[in-house]
Amino acid sequence: MITSSKSVSFLVTSFLVLLVVVSVIPFWLLFVSSFTSESYLIHNGYSLFPQQFSLAAYEYLWGVADSIGRAYLMSVIIAAIGVSANLVLTILFAYPLSRKDLPGRDAISFFLFFTMLFNGGLVPTYLVYTNFFHVKDTLAGMIVPNLMMNAFFVIVMRSYFTSNILDEVLEAARIDGANEVQILTLIVLPLSKPIISTIGLMALLVYWNNWTNGIYFLTTRTDLYGIQNYLNAVINKASFLQSQMATMMSPMDIPNVSVRMAIAVIAVLPLLIAYPFFQRSFVKGITLGSVKG
Repeated sequence: MITSSKSVSFLVTSFLVLLVVVSVIPFWLLFVSSFTSESYLIHNGYSLFPQQFSLAAYEYLWGVADSIGRAYLMSVIIAAIGVSANLVLTILFAYPLSRKDLPGRDAISFFLFFTMLFNGGLVPTYLVYTNFFHVKDTLAGMIVPNLMMNAFFVIVMRSYFTSNILDEVLEAARIDGANEVQILTLIVLPLSKPIISTIGLMALLVYWNNWTNGIYFLTTRTDLYGIQNYLNAVINKASFLQSQMATMMSPMDIPNVSVRMAIAVIAVLPLLIAYPFFQRSFVKGITLGSVKG
């Protein structure tokens, strides 16, 4: 029996190690390719080990360092405002839905779930945001459309409140004279730090990686571009230069593929740094928040 248990443990551990390796390889390949010469990538493709070391891609990006710094700053501002607003709206929506005595609770939950299945479509959504909310070429255009609140986040947080905040604790607070605002801020939120961290991290990923809002809602104010939109513009510029100068010099002299790899490294680096600080709360929040719906 002991031998069997050890064998199962070994197999599970080996499988998990394999998953880790499979997950890490793409990042390693990305990193190595960003330091590989353009000619090697064009002729031989990607390699797991450094070949023909080159800093051409990063030298190209260094030439636009000021603009990249501004785009990073805009991404930080957009993410900070967006994540804060997302958490506030998610909490204010999820907490009432977690209370069984809320009038119309089932109907509201149905409409919330309905939005996960159907939406108004791209064109009507664009017209509503630009004609009625006037977010075009504004900072709000990078924060509000499709990002301010997510139905999935609300459902996860509601499930956490329902599963982990005991009704007896809330009733005791009411007996002591606490109102709903005091109950939420002084009791519910301190007990919900894991799920708040989890939703905050997920919202951060959404805002940091979002680039569609910049394409749809920023037509002239490119100074409001976040890092994803700006780096996408850099990629397009490199591709354009490569196509226009193809008759004057070899495409290998203009970094394109390696620039894409370097851009991806720059874009993903802050998230890789931030994730370990949220990992424990992230895993705990997801586990406890998925006990029941």
